[in-house]
Amino acid sequence: MSKTQSPPGLLALDAEALYAELRRGAEALITPQTCLVGIVSGGRWLAERLQADLQRDLQRPIAAGAITSALHRDDFARRGLAGGGQTQLPVEIDGADVLLLDDVLYTGRTIRAVVNELFDYGRPARVRLAVLVDRGGRELPVAADFAAARVALPAHQLLALARGQDGRFAFRIDEAQT
Repeated sequence: MSKTQSPPGLLALDAEALYAELRRGAEALITPQTCLVGIVSGGRWLAERLQADLQRDLQRPIAAGAITSALHRDDFARRGLAGGGQTQLPVEIDGADVLLLDDVLYTGRTIRAVVNELFDYGRPARVRLAVLVDRGGRELPVAADFAAARVALPAHQLLALARGQDGRFAFRIDEAQT
């Protein structure tokens, strides 16, 4: 039996298998009124793929959009406007049932910023959160309604979703910049 080594910077965590688990979990949370909103960038990729997969399987349209945390981050002065996209919401947010999607839940600060951005567009009836990976380490009282996996990583490591040209997902581990 041979042991497979991951390329440098890639985590031996099967992102495709976790996506399948996320899909099962998200499907249980989705009603006919639910709008998928992916957090830029990994969450956006998840929302786009989930929308296509569920529309095909459920035989009905599902609205999906994207949201950025850039303007509401508490570290905006240090980070500035990160590239990757703008908020694009396909439905009226007032009274909407929103399922936020993200790749990795860590401190909770991105979710706080995204909820503030979401409320700039209206007052949703309900907001839930589904993530591929919950890595713990919360600094704010934020919890996912569904997490495909829970992992522990040292604080100096960042876990991020990568998407190949073929649309398949993988994870990268990078060192945090101080």
